This record gives sequence, structure tokens and C-alpha cells, in this order.
Amino acid sequence: MRKTTNTLMMLIVVSVLMLTDCANQQAIATDSATPVPVPSNDVIAEGHLKPIHAANLSFQAPGIVEEINVKIGDTVSKGDVLARLANAEQAEAQLSAANLELIDAQQSLDTLNRTGDANLSTAWTAYMDAQEVRAEAERDWEDLNVENIEVRIEDAKVEVEDREVDLQDAQDEFDKYKDLDKENSRRKTAEDKLETAQEDYNEAHRKLEEVTRERDTVRVTLDSALAAEREAKHQFELSTDGVNADQLALAQARLENAQAQVAAAEDALSNYVLTAPFDGVVADVAVETGEQVSGGESRAVSVADTSAWIVETTDITELEVVKLAEGQSVTFAADALPGVTMNGVVTEISQSSFVQGGRRDLHCTYTGR
Repeated sequence: MRKTTNTLMMLIVVSVLMLTDCANQQAIATDSATPVPVPSNDVIAEGHLKPIHAANLSFQAPGIVEEINVKIGDTVSKGDVLARLANAEQAEAQLSAANLELIDAQQSLDTLNRTGDANLSTAWTAYMDAQEVRAEAERDWEDLNVENIEVRIEDAKVEVEDREVDLQDAQDEFDKYKDLDKENSRRKTAEDKLETAQEDYNEAHRKLEEVTRERDTVRVTLDSALAAEREAKHQFELSTDGVNADQLALAQARLENAQAQVAAAEDALSNYVLTAPFDGVVADVAVETGEQVSGGESRAVSVADTSAWIVETTDITELEVVKLAEGQSVTFAADALPGVTMNGVVTEISQSSFVQGGRRDLHCTYTGR
């Protein structure tokens, strides 16, 4: 295992050196970079040279490596699939479903915005129709002799009460003979009177309901028409800008939820599928097809962006830092390439310092291309 690691490190260095040589010696991949000799009033410091972007990617879920689509030295673009686990199907299906919902939600919102004028016209027409229905219901209610109906209702209630008394009397009379033989004449007579009393009571109750409906049916129709008119007016007022405000809020909320679902599904899928986080070069592949991985921090693929390089140094004193400024030009050399100089600029100067070896040093970053 140690032998494999040493070989990979050597391949990385050689690959970067070859790329640097082809790029007019603009950047060197070494462990350290030292500014070339300069006049004594300038600053000389040692630092560490590294790509502007570098990432060690690992599977966050356990599984068996099903695909490895790259090898060391391959150029990749952001989003390229580098490797995937065999058990990624469910996460991929969830992402597909989330993307479909996102498309549908976006189309619904677009349609709502596009048909705004038609929505306003429809809302206005519905409001006018509701007014007509309400007006007709009002006429029917006004034409109704409510006072007469209510007198008849009271009379019908009295009739029901009288028939209820008759029914109770008939029940009491029947109870006197109910234990006699069914063919007994007195029992049969009492039973017939009880049936008649029940029928009379039922009929009185039906007439009460009938008279009550003469009033309530018209009233309910009017109340319903009034409610429908209020709702139609409300919908029209919401649509004065063309798009119904409630529908717009709902469509926007649905779109935001769909976007969140896609983000969550992408995050879940990233546990099973490794993609390039930026444009760059594959620096290492530490897994093999068919290998079982446990998930977590174990490195699977390493990617580096060698389009630009950074030199970080803490070899700057508080007396020297006053000579530096962001954007200032820098000349430096890599220990691995004696005699080769490169150019860069200061991109960041730390606002804090620390004591090292008895002196106060600051952190400084240079970028070279």
C-alpha cells in the first residue's frame, strides 16, 4: 500500500511539471516556492505552492463502486460524473421525480402569468353573473309572502302537537291490550287506531316540513347567491393586476418547494455519485470498480484546478508587511525548478499575526497564472 501511495504522488508531480512546461513556465507544483533574489528593500519569503482549487471527494453512503469514469490526468468539467455506487438508483429516481415536479411547477407559474388578462376577464364575467343570480334570488324572496307562510307554519306546528297527543293516547290504549291474543277484537281495534294515529302524525309532520320549505328554500337560494357574489367579487379584486394574487402566491410557493425538493434530492444523490466540483484535472483515483466502500471520509477521487496557482506564506514579519499590498506584483521560483521564475500578484493579506520563533509573522497569499 505504501508503494502505491509513493507512485501516485510522483505521478501527480510529474503531470503538473509537464503541464507547467507546456504553459510557458507560468506555474510550478512544488511543496515550496521562494521569491528570487531581489534588491534589499523588497521582501523575500518562503511559501507553499498549490492549485487554486483542489478537492478530495468521497462517497458519503456505503455501497459497491459500480462505475469509475475517469483516470489520473483526465481533464474534467464541473458536473461531470466521476464515479458512482451501484445502489444509486433510488436516489436518482427521487431526483428525476423532483425535477419533473419542478418543471411542472415552473410551467404552471408561467401559464398563470401568461394568461393574466384572460384571468381578469373571466373573474369579471363571473362577478357579473353572480350579481344577476343574486338579483333574481332577491326578487324571489321579496315576492314571497313570508308573513303568511310563517302563520301557516305555526298552524302546522299546532297540528303536529295535536296529532302527537292523539298518537300517545292511542299508544296508551293499545298498551292495555297488547298482551292479549292477536286475534282479540279489542286488541285489533286498539292496534288499528294506533296505526291511524301514527299515519296522521306523520302526515302532519310532512305538511309542517312542506310549508317550512316554501320559506327556507327561497331564503337558502338567496343566501347562497349572496355568498357566491361575495366570493366572485373577492376573486375579481384579487385579479385586478391580471393574475389572481392567491393563485400566484400558491404557484410561487409550489415552485419554491419544488426547488427545495430538487436541492434535497441532489444532496441525497451526491452521497452515491461523485461529480467534479469545478473544471480541472483528475489528480488521483483511490477506488476500483467492484470495491466495497463504507462511506464517510475515505478519499475516492481527487480533482485539482491547475489553471491558476496560489503561494501561501507566513514568512512575513510585521516590519515587512507594510511593504505589501493586495494587487502588488510578485516574482517567485519553485525549488523543483532551479533557475525558473514566475510572476503573480498579492491577493490577500491576513489582518491578524502570530508569534513564531521569537518574531511576529503574518499570513500572505499570492496568486500566479
